[in-house]
Amino acid sequence: MNAFAELLDRLAFEPSRLGKLRLMTEFFRHQPDPERGYALAALTGALSFQHAKPGLIRGLISERVDPVLFALSYDFVGDLSETVALLWPDRPDANRDAGDNGAPLLLSDVVRELGSGGKIGLARRLAAWLDALDETGRWALLKLITGSLRVGVSARLAKTAVAKLGGKKPNEVEETWHGLRPPYLDLFAWMEGREDRPDPSDPAPFCPAMLAHAIEERDFDEIVPANFIGEWKWDGIRVQAASGRDGDGRRAMRLFSRTGEDISAAFPDLTECLAQLPFEAFSLDGELLIVRDARVEPFGVLQQRLNRKTASVKLLAEFPAHIRAYDLLRQDGEDLRALTFTERRARLETFAAAAGCSRLDLSPLVPFVSWEELAQARKNPAAFGAGQNAEAIEGLMLKRKDSIYVPGRPKGLWYKWKRDPFTVDAVLMYAQRGHGKRSSYYSDFTFGVWRDEPEGARLVPVGKAYFGFTDAELIELDRYVRNHTVNRFGPVREVAYGRAEGLVLEIAFEGLNRSSRHKSGVAMRFPRIARIRWDKPAREADWIEGLEALLR
Repeated sequence: MNAFAELLDRLAFEPSRLGKLRLMTEFFRHQPDPERGYALAALTGALSFQHAKPGLIRGLISERVDPVLFALSYDFVGDLSETVALLWPDRPDANRDAGDNGAPLLLSDVVRELGSGGKIGLARRLAAWLDALDETGRWALLKLITGSLRVGVSARLAKTAVAKLGGKKPNEVEETWHGLRPPYLDLFAWMEGREDRPDPSDPAPFCPAMLAHAIEERDFDEIVPANFIGEWKWDGIRVQAASGRDGDGRRAMRLFSRTGEDISAAFPDLTECLAQLPFEAFSLDGELLIVRDARVEPFGVLQQRLNRKTASVKLLAEFPAHIRAYDLLRQDGEDLRALTFTERRARLETFAAAAGCSRLDLSPLVPFVSWEELAQARKNPAAFGAGQNAEAIEGLMLKRKDSIYVPGRPKGLWYKWKRDPFTVDAVLMYAQRGHGKRSSYYSDFTFGVWRDEPEGARLVPVGKAYFGFTDAELIELDRYVRNHTVNRFGPVREVAYGRAEGLVLEIAFEGLNRSSRHKSGVAMRFPRIARIRWDKPAREADWIEGLEALLR
C-alpha cells in the first residue's frame, strides 16, 4: 500500500505527461503481481466497492475529531480524503503491520477485503488500516475508496504506460483491454514476454474510438476542402454498438460509451432492437439520441436517460433511445477500420438500408465546395437540410475522405467545428473553494441575471462555472471574493452584489434547458467564464427575458 501511495503522491505533483508516464512505467516494472495490476485498475477506474462510501469515512472521523474542527478544515482543504488523512489522530500503539498474517498492508489486501467483505465490520477494519498508515498512505487509501484519485492521469495514459513497459503500442493494449479483468496477470505476462497476447474471447468487443481535433483558424489555410467530407455533429453522447455470437451460438449485444464502459443495461430498448439486425456480427460507431416522431430531441431530454443503471418501463416509453450511425468498424468477421472513410461510409449506407431497425439511422452528410459554404451550413443548419432537427446539432465534423479508423486523436484526419457558444453577462453571487490543487482558491462561481419582481429588480442564479479563466485570473477572482464576502453558508461565500455593486462575468455556454430545480427556471449546458468584465457595472448585466427568448 505504501508503494501505491507514493506513486499517487508523485503523480499528483508531476506536471508533465512524459513525467507521469515514466513514473507509472517504472512502478509497473518494479512492483510484483498482483499489486501492480490493482494499481492499474485503480488508475483506470476499474475498481468500485459497494459498501465503502464517503458517508462511512465521515462517520469514522466524526468519532475522533471535533465536528466543528472537521467542518472548518474540510471547508479550507476542500477534499474529503485529504482532510481526513491530515486530521486522523496518530496512534503510536497501532498495529503498523495491518495486512494479512501480520505482514505490511498491501493494496491487494485492501481491494480483496473491500470487494468480498460485507458491510458488517467494515468500519472497524477501515479504522485499523488508517491507524496503521502514515498521512500519505491514509490519503491514498481514502482516494481509492472514494474512487476520486484526481492525480492527472487518464485511463488512456495509464494503459500507455503499460504498453511502454512491453514495447507495445497503446492501441494494442486498448484492443485487448475489454476482455481482461483485474489484477491483469495475463496482460503483464504478455508485456514481459512470458505469455502470448491474451485472447479476450469477446464476441462483441469494444473498438477504441477515433477522436477529432478542434479546428483552428490556421487549419483552413492548410487543408483542402475537396479532401474532406462534412457531417453534422449531433448533440448526444458518442457510443458504440457491438454484436456477435459466443462459442455456444448465443447472441451478445452491447452498447459502450466512448471510453468503453458497458452501458447496455440502461438502454434495453435500443439493444433489443439492434439484436434483431440481419447480421451475425458488427460494430457501429454513432451518437446516442432521443428521437420522437422523427424529431431529434435536445441534449437536455437525453439527460433523462443518462447515468442510470437501469430504466423503468415509463422511462423507456417516454424517452426512446436511438443511435444515429457515423461509421461501420466491423461486419460479419471483417475488420473495416483499415478501409478509407469513403469506403466505410458506402458499407455503412448498405448496412443501414438492410437493417430495418426503427432505432437506427444514418447521420446525413453535408455537401460543400468551399469553406465559406460550409460556414453557412454551420451557422444555419436548418437551411442546409437539418430541418426541425437543427437545434440538436452542435456543429460540424470534417473527415478526411481517405482516413482509416485510427484509435486516439490522430492529427490531420478528423476535425470538429462546433458552433459558436451563446454568451450572457451575469453577476457573481456566490463562490466556493475548489478541489485538489485549487483547494486554497475560490474557483467555483455561481452567477445570476436580473429579473423584475414586485419588490423591484433582483438577481436570480442561472448557473455555476469553475473553468474558462487563466491561473492569473483565478488569483484575481479569489482576491475579489475574499475582499467582498458579505455572508457565509458553510463552505459557500456570498459576495456583495446589487444594482450599485458587483462583478460582471461574461459566461459562454452551449445550450439552455428548462429546469424546475433552479429558481430562474433555466439551466445552462457547459457554462464557463469567457471574460471578466471589470469594466461593466452590475446594473448593465443581462435579464432573464433574454435567456427565456433563447430557450423558446
